[in-house]
Amino acid sequence: MKIGELSRETGVSARLLRYYEEQGLLTSYRAEGGHRRYDSGAPVVVRRIRTLLAAGLPTKVIKDVLPCVSGSGDVLDACTLGHLRERLTILDAQLAEIGATRDALAAILTATERAATVAA
Repeated sequence: MKIGELSRETGVSARLLRYYEEQGLLTSYRAEGGHRRYDSGAPVVVRRIRTLLAAGLPTKVIKDVLPCVSGSGDVLDACTLGHLRERLTILDAQLAEIGATRDALAAILTATERAATVAA
């Protein structure tokens, strides 16, 4: 299948498909004339990549866990547990940081509104 066909079938731009290939997530071969060709399983691989990206996994982790994916990508083999736990820990830390940032901004807003009320 040509890159344009894969793009149409998956809804993923050709540019992004090339990026997945550069990252080692998707493989192609060159046909006569140098055109990229993908095997019939490529749409499934692209859907799995999209599922894992939507779950917040970076491409470097996806590269490691992709061989352990079966089905649509929402259930992975046990070999991925370490990667998944690590990523969840990172996301939890980011959420805590965002919460602290939000609280700091809310405090500044409250103080500013109080000062504006007093000044008026």
